[in-house]
Amino acid sequence: MARVLTVTLNPALDLTVQLSSLRLGEVNRSESLQVHAAGKGLNVAQVLADLGHQLTVTGFLGESNPQAFEQLFAARGFTDEFVRVAGETRSNLKLAETDGRVTDINGPGLAVTEAQCDELLARLQRLAPAHDLVVVAGSLPRGIDSQWFVQLLNSLKALGVRVALDTSGFALRDGLATRPWLIKPNEEELGEARGVDLSGSSALLAEARRLQSEGIEHVVISQGADGVSWFTADAALHAQPPKVQVISTVGAGDSLLAGMLHGLLVGWPAERTLAHATAIAAQAVGQVGFGITDTAQLAELQAAVRLQPLSQ
Repeated sequence: MARVLTVTLNPALDLTVQLSSLRLGEVNRSESLQVHAAGKGLNVAQVLADLGHQLTVTGFLGESNPQAFEQLFAARGFTDEFVRVAGETRSNLKLAETDGRVTDINGPGLAVTEAQCDELLARLQRLAPAHDLVVVAGSLPRGIDSQWFVQLLNSLKALGVRVALDTSGFALRDGLATRPWLIKPNEEELGEARGVDLSGSSALLAEARRLQSEGIEHVVISQGADGVSWFTADAALHAQPPKVQVISTVGAGDSLLAGMLHGLLVGWPAERTLAHATAIAAQAVGQVGFGITDTAQLAELQAAVRLQPLSQ
């Protein structure tokens, strides 16, 4: 299998509270509370590990509360190359209701210094060439602007490695200009970054083709319950996931990305890659946490995914 490096600049401890329904301004009683070491790059890494790949993980991590992350790295066999930063890694509160609605309350993230940014860039220069793919995913912590983020992406590209980018806001807007190998925004994120209305398949197709003409090889656009659209030079496909009981949508997009990368890394046909990735995302919304938990169920979900070509 492949060697993959994931970059998570703003990891978090995810505190997922499950409750029947959220009543604002009232006392709410939870049904359960689960805590996970998370962050988009780390979520992707866990699914890729379940699919058999070797993972190195890096980014910024608070030196005051690393225990949950270090336990995850040890349990998953990840090579830990995180730069330690003074303070605590942020906590994100996820309020997951029975009907599948999730309310996120995200912390601001660590404050990163210029010296720590330089240290991470130096690590990437050392690490990236030994990997088949680099995944840069998630938001930016305090102390990092889009100019430095673009520098990071350009430095990876200069090393000749394939870069998969999954972020939002100005990081996505400016990151697109570096022409990563693959992007995976959702429809709303891409529309905001590009300043266009992407409602309707024709608008989505036109924007995807513009991105490809600018040098982005794979454009993967997640659309929630409406599925996912994937645009390559040779094909444009849409996958509709099967209906499942939604427990939490946290990490579904990260699971989708991991599934897409797996299929591309092992050389699967486009149809198999997209169906498998969509099934992984469908399984993810039926659980709290990250990873492939039931391979038999995953096979059933994959068989129920509906694929159709999009108009060229």
